[in-house]
Amino acid sequence: MAVDRDHVLRSAAALLTRKSTATMDEVAKAAGISRATLHRHFAGRDALVLALEALCIAECETALDAARLDDGPAHDAVRRLVREIEPAAGLLAFLYTESQLFEGDAQNKGWTRIDDRVAALFRRGQAAGEFRIDLTPAWLTEALYGLLASGAWAVSEGRVAGKDFTHMIAELLLGGAVRREES
Repeated sequence: MAVDRDHVLRSAAALLTRKSTATMDEVAKAAGISRATLHRHFAGRDALVLALEALCIAECETALDAARLDDGPAHDAVRRLVREIEPAAGLLAFLYTESQLFEGDAQNKGWTRIDDRVAALFRRGQAAGEFRIDLTPAWLTEALYGLLASGAWAVSEGRVAGKDFTHMIAELLLGGAVRREES
């Protein structure tokens, strides 16, 4: 029987976003395969996490494309981005805690592409006078990632309703990033 690698990765992502300390045995069980089969596809936890990282990068890039970051006001693009990236937020939250693995050149290029696109959105908003200029685009990007991770954890723990995810993240970020008229 052929193993569907995408199914294994998505099962692992679903489990690890809820329980980041899950063992490879637990990952195999969640995917409906044996531990031996899991190890034939992923030599260990690091290999699995790197594959999950590649999946997350692909999902984030798809979300960036769907959000149409160059269309309309930047604050609307931020809201679209949060909405589009929500399905990957749990995986992003898990990977956020696995940052020691983000040292490989190939993977960093993917994160760099994502960081650059998000930072460009914040720069565009600053140039248009929508966002504060005293907060760097790099900081706003990191703040967005932190809020996405926190929101994903809060939803997965049942502390926050999933339907509120986009509103909570976008409004908190934009509430701090929006440029206010000087009095």
